[in-house]
Amino acid sequence: FSAFILFPWAFSCKAHNMRISTLVFLACCASISAFYLPGVAPREWLDSEPVVIKMNSIKSVKTAIPYDYYSLMVCRPESHTGSKIKSEAENMGEMLWGDSIKPSRYHAAMRKDITCQKVCTTKPKSENVEKKTGISKPMKKLKRRIDDEYRGNMILDNLPISEVYIWEHGERGLYYRRGYPLGQPGNKTNPTLVNNHLAMTVKYHKPEGLPGHRIVGFEVMAYSVASEKIDSNCDPSRDFDAEAFPPQPVVLTPPAAATKFLSWSYSVHWVEDTAVAWSSRWDHYLKSSDASAANIHWFAIVNSLMIVLCLSAMVAMILLRALHKDFNRYNNPDNEDEAQEETGWKVVHSEVFREPSYAGLLSVYVGSGCQLLGMAIVTLIFALLGFLSPARRGGLMTALLVLFALMGIVGGYMTAILAKMFHQQSWNTILLTGVWFPGTVFCVFFMMNLMLWGMQAANAVPFVMLLGLIALWFFVSIPLACFGAAIGYKRPAIAHPQAVSQIPRFIPEQKWHMQAPVMVLCAGSVPFGAVFIEMYFILSSLWLNKFYYVFGFFAIVFVILIATCAEISIVLVYFQLCYEDYRWWWRSFFCAGSSGLYLFMYGVYYLATTLNMSNLSSLCLYFGYMGVLSYTLFVMAGTVGFLATWIFVRYIYATLKVD
Repeated sequence: FSAFILFPWAFSCKAHNMRISTLVFLACCASISAFYLPGVAPREWLDSEPVVIKMNSIKSVKTAIPYDYYSLMVCRPESHTGSKIKSEAENMGEMLWGDSIKPSRYHAAMRKDITCQKVCTTKPKSENVEKKTGISKPMKKLKRRIDDEYRGNMILDNLPISEVYIWEHGERGLYYRRGYPLGQPGNKTNPTLVNNHLAMTVKYHKPEGLPGHRIVGFEVMAYSVASEKIDSNCDPSRDFDAEAFPPQPVVLTPPAAATKFLSWSYSVHWVEDTAVAWSSRWDHYLKSSDASAANIHWFAIVNSLMIVLCLSAMVAMILLRALHKDFNRYNNPDNEDEAQEETGWKVVHSEVFREPSYAGLLSVYVGSGCQLLGMAIVTLIFALLGFLSPARRGGLMTALLVLFALMGIVGGYMTAILAKMFHQQSWNTILLTGVWFPGTVFCVFFMMNLMLWGMQAANAVPFVMLLGLIALWFFVSIPLACFGAAIGYKRPAIAHPQAVSQIPRFIPEQKWHMQAPVMVLCAGSVPFGAVFIEMYFILSSLWLNKFYYVFGFFAIVFVILIATCAEISIVLVYFQLCYEDYRWWWRSFFCAGSSGLYLFMYGVYYLATTLNMSNLSSLCLYFGYMGVLSYTLFVMAGTVGFLATWIFVRYIYATLKVD
């Protein structure tokens, strides 16, 4: 593409050296061949070559707390029957997301069907029994996980296992749901059933000109089969019809009739699929997500654009009509009306740049907001380029953490610029920038992590990883913030376009709709109203274990969010100044930042209408994470509103002529 664009231009260059340089560049472009990103390159499997099947943590949308698969009474790998099974090397994102990938006892070989293979028989130990009731603790835990609708997860060639359904939605198609149910929850009349037989289907295709085959699909059907039938009928040499046998219940009481043992088995069926290429093997998973409905996204974008256009029209009216008229009236020395009495926003020209209360804290918040904006923008760029695809587990979370630490230099620089302007120049302010926002988030995270430790959840961050996060914070983010502040403090202080009077001016009594709480609460609804439809898909990916990959739509919505935050703050601050209220510094921040409050309220609505959480621990985790997400939006959106309003106020008062 570069060669196609630049080749005609190379011969139109007048400078001979430029022409030669361009041709050299084109030659380099021609020598570059296509490549795959590290970690997601295709692999060809030869016939009968062993294909590794791995286990991931079990997850449930009902509790949102993942657990290790081997915390249940299941078959452990042969080499780890009595020892702790270590997970594979995980990045920070995988750990925080609750992925715990470990080896399994399920085996497969390329294009080798297995009709039925018994894995093992598990029996609860006699000492793992409740003394009062005599109920087996492992069986009770397994039943509780099944009743909580937990799903098992496997990985083969970096593909997650999924159930496939045929559904009618506009047109007949397939719906892929990640994982498989551990069993069928019971009720007062029907017992809980455990799915102890997995019928796996692996799809593959033959690439042209290459030896071996590539895996393009990994599907499963889970069955409940009586353990006695597995012991007597599961044999690789004969057919096995799982639907022909009675199910396996999990009975706890009375102890005499309780389930004594469980047998586990599986089958593997290989199917050639020439219609699916390796590069598009993830499409089935992504299209089955709610976020794949492009018409809904376009509707959300059109809805958001209408809000942006209305706000833009208001801003344009202020700038082109009201302000232009005010400038002509205020700057005209022959205007007798103006000579008699000053009204409107001009009358507070000597007060509008007066330092706000807690100016240092405002500098800290704006610096942290710039740090978050830099993190979000760079992460979004990498996502649009395909570096953060769902195939790279934990990549998005890891990128957010690392980029936030690296963007400390931006936060420190902006804090220093504002602190120097507010005459709050101090290294304590810079240290507060590196500690205040991440420290608040870390405290909430640490409290939730203690809860996860107590429940032995899979996403409980171990102590070593916690030390790594603290090291990234204290030895990367804070030093970079200090380095950015050193650069900012060397710059000359920003001068205000108007002088500030020594005695503060009296502020007239404001009407009810111009009061700060009313303006702030009303303002936040506008930015959130522009993006709330997209927030449904984002929350679904967080809490319903679905993929979110439509980063193109997200980029558009992100730009719309920034535009609405900037415009609503400008409009409301202009009205505030017209009513001779010059306390706009914090008001501009809170007007846009209050969208975070609406996000939290929407999270409460989403919990009541979409999720089915009733566990107290799950609710605490949900509100904790939603509080962190809302607080992050508050700081980031408030920063956008403040910076836009700051530029606007400086512009209008710099144009104003004052004696």
